[in-house]
Amino acid sequence: MGRDLTALFDPRSVAVVGASDDPAKYGHAVAAQALRAPDRRPVHLVNRRGGTVLGRTAATSLTAVGEPVDLVVISVPGAGFEAAVDEALACGAKAVVAITAGFAEAGPAGLARQRAIADRVRAAGAVLVGPNCLGIADNTTELYLASDRFAPGGVALLSQSGNLALELQLRGEPHGLGFSRFVSLGNQADVTLVDLVEDCSRHEATSAIAVYAEDFGDGRAFAAAAAAAGKPVVLLTAGRGTASARSAQSHTGALTTSADVVAAACRDAGVELVRTPREMTVVLAGLAGLARPAGPAGPAGPGAGVRTRGRRTAVFTDGGGHGAIAADAAEDAGLEVPELGGPTQDRLRTVLWEQSSVANPVDLAGMGEQRPLCYADTVGALLDADEVDAVLMTGYFGGYAASEGGLGGGPAGGSVLAEGEARAAKEIVAHLASAAAKPLVVQSMYPGSPSCRVLAEAGVPVFAATEDAARALTAMTGRRGPVDATGVPPLPSPAPPLSDPGYHGVRALLSAAGVPFPAAREITDEAGLLAAAAEFDGPYVLKALHLLHKSDAGGVALRLADRDALLAAYREMHARLGAPAYSVEAMADLTDGIELIVGVNQDPRFGPVALVGLGGVLTESLRDVAFALAPVPARRAEALLRGLRSAALLDGVRGRPAVDVAAAAAVVERITTVAAAHPEIAELEVNPLLVRPDGALALDARAVLR
Repeated sequence: MGRDLTALFDPRSVAVVGASDDPAKYGHAVAAQALRAPDRRPVHLVNRRGGTVLGRTAATSLTAVGEPVDLVVISVPGAGFEAAVDEALACGAKAVVAITAGFAEAGPAGLARQRAIADRVRAAGAVLVGPNCLGIADNTTELYLASDRFAPGGVALLSQSGNLALELQLRGEPHGLGFSRFVSLGNQADVTLVDLVEDCSRHEATSAIAVYAEDFGDGRAFAAAAAAAGKPVVLLTAGRGTASARSAQSHTGALTTSADVVAAACRDAGVELVRTPREMTVVLAGLAGLARPAGPAGPAGPGAGVRTRGRRTAVFTDGGGHGAIAADAAEDAGLEVPELGGPTQDRLRTVLWEQSSVANPVDLAGMGEQRPLCYADTVGALLDADEVDAVLMTGYFGGYAASEGGLGGGPAGGSVLAEGEARAAKEIVAHLASAAAKPLVVQSMYPGSPSCRVLAEAGVPVFAATEDAARALTAMTGRRGPVDATGVPPLPSPAPPLSDPGYHGVRALLSAAGVPFPAAREITDEAGLLAAAAEFDGPYVLKALHLLHKSDAGGVALRLADRDALLAAYREMHARLGAPAYSVEAMADLTDGIELIVGVNQDPRFGPVALVGLGGVLTESLRDVAFALAPVPARRAEALLRGLRSAALLDGVRGRPAVDVAAAAAVVERITTVAAAHPEIAELEVNPLLVRPDGALALDARAVLR
């Protein structure tokens, strides 16, 4: 059930310690907001000098209040912070919102102070938001403890930036977006992002959770909480493109960046990952469109009535240019714009005129000025078509009414057209309410026009930019129940630590888990080499061990036909490299095979993260790889492999047979499960994993301990 945050969001009473009449102090802004709802609960203002604050008598201390206080906001200089917390706990506080800064963000000493304070709060059975935060607000309980007002609505905003929160509010206003809650995360000394996501997922008035986070804390727990939320989670984060500061010793480590890890976690958890505040607003506006009433057939609510069966999108336009641009934007956003089938085209011809295009994009070709109601007829026909999952309407709609409203554009004397357009807007809304609802998104040159406002007020997302409309529609069509049918994979129980991180030790670890390898023996001299060669037939492979990248150093010799060739290769290689040990192996049959790479990198925030892709010596050059949180179930592994740019190679090209992708996926599951059970391994890699028509075989492996 998660932590009980009732005292944080719906306290019986509130006190602001550090309340002030000085507008330059944060205690002034918070106190002024707290007094917006004085009748909902007692609000006590505390200032050590006493007197009055904002026209109300201020207590000189929490103790002087004379009654228990459920929630205490502390905005005092750092030197007095611990004493204020202790007094709050002594007065029965069950929640503390710490505005005061100067803790973990100030260095090790501040971190130690912060940890000690959090320990005292938890020991008292209370919760702490912050320190170094900007307050909280809950519009559903009339709790206003932040410096700014947030318009009421269905979005819970959890942010590490106050200014970004304000920008999101400004950007959301034209779309009718409002907020159920706002929480400034601060340093997350006690109440974490995970705690808040879990609580907001249970909050009935919250339909979507928007997060701006720079520090996830336990990133894997965040992903799991988001996956289990049962409502959309939209994430904006910074620093995604920064590679790990640790010096990577494998292809996996070199290829894995913070951006890859965050993107993989979001995909696995079903989180909408965005790059800018504008994109976050667009996605939230699209998700809000999913909550429009479903009509008589179903209830309203987050996603109620909207059947997201797929991404087959009909683009509908009143101009060829807009249609072409919108079709490109839709496909760039991951939507499909297929040609419509014969029955749907025939249905469209009954409501359009001869010169209209009905293939997809569907183009009115000027009919809108002859009969504005054709907009509604066409939208209705497209939404009713079984082969259409969503509709993107783009172009001039709104322009006829805009000319009447003084917004510019529109044909001269367009009052008749404006009236017809307004009726069309109302009929579109009526169709959405009565039909089996599907996502509809509108891009208009005149998004603020009366006709577009009719659509927006009915829950249809309306945008000025084509790319925004396409991105919103992607968010609306991307919610398909359980994410990938698997979600965030649980970590296996830790296994005994790996005692031998050498090449053959790693092979033994993986072999015990069912990963197939060719026969191999470790040798240190010519006698051992000849003994190994007697155990299995050639051709042979010779590898110099304990080198970082054997192939680059000339430490791998392939296709050694017999013992004489093997001995000659050993003498040459040993004279050149002087390696302390070598591996003699049976040469695998490379015919019709494809080399893959499978690796796992331990991320400090998200734990084990897997990489799969095209392998061999060109792995880093080709960079055709995909990522997922480990362990990776075989079904997901196969989906990752088939999503590679080079996936066509797996099914056979130019006369080559298809390889056994299912066998490769099964091996991926075994490798990533081993890595996830060994947190002491920083990097585990099999490269190459040879996949042939008859199975998969690991040809090389390495591990790097933390």
